Amino acid sequence: MHCILTFLISAALLLSSLFSTSQTEPEGPPAGEISVSAPSVVLMEASTGKVIYEKDANTSRHPASITKIMTMILIFDALEEGKISLEDTVTVSEYAASMGGSQVFLEPGETQTVDTMLKCISVASANDACVAMAEHICGSEQEFVVRMNQRAKELGMKNTTFVNCCGLDVDGHMTSAWDVALMSRELITKYPQIHNYCTIWMENITHVTKRGSSEFGLTNTNKLIRQYPYATGLKTGSTGKAKYCVSATAEKDGLKLIAVVMGAPDHKIRFQDASALLNYGFGKCQVYTDKTKEKLPKLSIQGGVSDQASLTYESDFSYLDVTGADLSQITKELKLPKHADAPVKKGEAAGKLVYKLNKQEIGSVNVLFGENVKKAQFKDYFLKTLEAFFV
Repeated sequence: MHCILTFLISAALLLSSLFSTSQTEPEGPPAGEISVSAPSVVLMEASTGKVIYEKDANTSRHPASITKIMTMILIFDALEEGKISLEDTVTVSEYAASMGGSQVFLEPGETQTVDTMLKCISVASANDACVAMAEHICGSEQEFVVRMNQRAKELGMKNTTFVNCCGLDVDGHMTSAWDVALMSRELITKYPQIHNYCTIWMENITHVTKRGSSEFGLTNTNKLIRQYPYATGLKTGSTGKAKYCVSATAEKDGLKLIAVVMGAPDHKIRFQDASALLNYGFGKCQVYTDKTKEKLPKLSIQGGVSDQASLTYESDFSYLDVTGADLSQITKELKLPKHADAPVKKGEAAGKLVYKLNKQEIGSVNVLFGENVKKAQFKDYFLKTLEAFFV
């Protein structure tokens, strides 16, 4: 009896130990796949927005100068909307010139073009240029920050609050690795011309002040531009509270990746982690993009002023695979009704184009009405009858 009791107690202790171990085992990819030191990282594929790897991605942290990704989004928004142009002259205020941290030493009253300011922000991470652009677009940095937070909300950045436009350490100025990936994707997909700026390694700008003209050299803070063969950007950051951060973008064989690293202990580990994430993604991922969508037929409309309505695709289709599947086996099926009843509105869904791999649906694209078709009234039928009679 004593032996049986001893055996049962030992077995219970063993099971308890095993259960405790399983509960505290960290999540992540299988051992040997990837190793990063920074506390928060995200690896995202740009065209689909799919996250390939993440580690503590939603914890809010001080972002340092990767804040400037949102600042540059708003600058390009203003350019696209025609509110400013690259040739516009920006006058530097005393407040903008007073910014500490990384800067290009703009002086009060000095003027630079928007194009030059973008180079200063993207390449040299210039806080003074950020504030000057914020004032140029919105009148004050405070108003610009309001728009930054609005834009963040629109992008679904749930763990972000901006307090300034440049990333200097301030209480409450926080974001997460996931949110940085979201805004990085917005910048590079909506405004790919950003790569014309953030891939500059070295370039001079000219200061023209009361003391005369002088050259100032910009050197890219993102060493991956030289160190990593597929690097295309995007932005670094470092402060005492944020430690070392980077949002690194890269492209290889048409595959575009975003690697976000936050809170790394030093600049070397920041870039090592980003390189490890990018290498992992390029080794694991392949993207299917449908570039040969069929021409859509017109759809029959019953009871409308027109008998047919044109159709259009809502968007392009991309699919990210991490299993090594044969993407040449993807099939497409257009699903449309035989007809639609009037009225129909332009932009409403009429059907969809379905994509399958190994008989499993992997996604779809909505097919939309390309025009409005009103419901026919008595006078419309009468006019049609007259038209048919005289023809």
